Amino acid sequence: MLLHVGTMGWSYGFWKGNFYPETIATREFLVYYAKQFGSVEVESTFYRFPRSQSVANWKMQTPDDFLFSLKFPQIITHVKMLKNCEEETELFLGRLELLKGKLGALLLQFPYTFGTKHVPLLSDFLSNLPSSNRYVVEVRNIMLLNSDFYSVLRDNNVALAWVDSPFMPQIREVTSDFIYVRFLGDRKRVRGTLGRIEVDRKAHINEWAKKLKPLVEEGTEVLGYFNKYYSGHSPSDAKELLAIISTDM
Repeated sequence: MLLHVGTMGWSYGFWKGNFYPETIATREFLVYYAKQFGSVEVESTFYRFPRSQSVANWKMQTPDDFLFSLKFPQIITHVKMLKNCEEETELFLGRLELLKGKLGALLLQFPYTFGTKHVPLLSDFLSNLPSSNRYVVEVRNIMLLNSDFYSVLRDNNVALAWVDSPFMPQIREVTSDFIYVRFLGDRKRVRGTLGRIEVDRKAHINEWAKKLKPLVEEGTEVLGYFNKYYSGHSPSDAKELLAIISTDM
């Protein structure tokens, strides 16, 4: 499978009745979700380290070919900004070993304050990560979007996240052997908790499908995840993209 599309998170009660059945229990959300999509980006790991039992449950509740992509904890990317965080990194990666073959990619999302002066630190950090995992870097500082930064990512086969957001240019730089797309949307326009589409994004999704489908057909693995702020109803967005790309494939 080369195409993995899903949402950012699955534990949303406001999806009951418009994605999840009305009568479903919260503990059954992931099992139901995994019957609709083949992958998910786990947002909760940004705020806290996952418990070993939670990770084991995720693995048990999903099919063999299901993939979890997870965000590095903010203490590593935002608080310490890669400095003196060996212990936290080891703990995080150690917990995820329980997923075994279900690990998609690990996302290092950095704040705007992470700039060009941090690139040497990033280079050292990436070079010391276990090569058995796949990694993605997302930045919010446009000054980082230059050849030196791209070279650091390429040297470590780390993907530069392609983001659909009004606050960053749409990057098409390929720095690894896979593509990782984050459909973020605009929090100023979309509440994301109404359980319905608030902004029609079909035209944007269709344009993305035109860009991604040739990559998949050429044999490039693509992982893509929709935020609840994209249209307001990320399950619909994910299904829309999958339907378009899967046509005639």
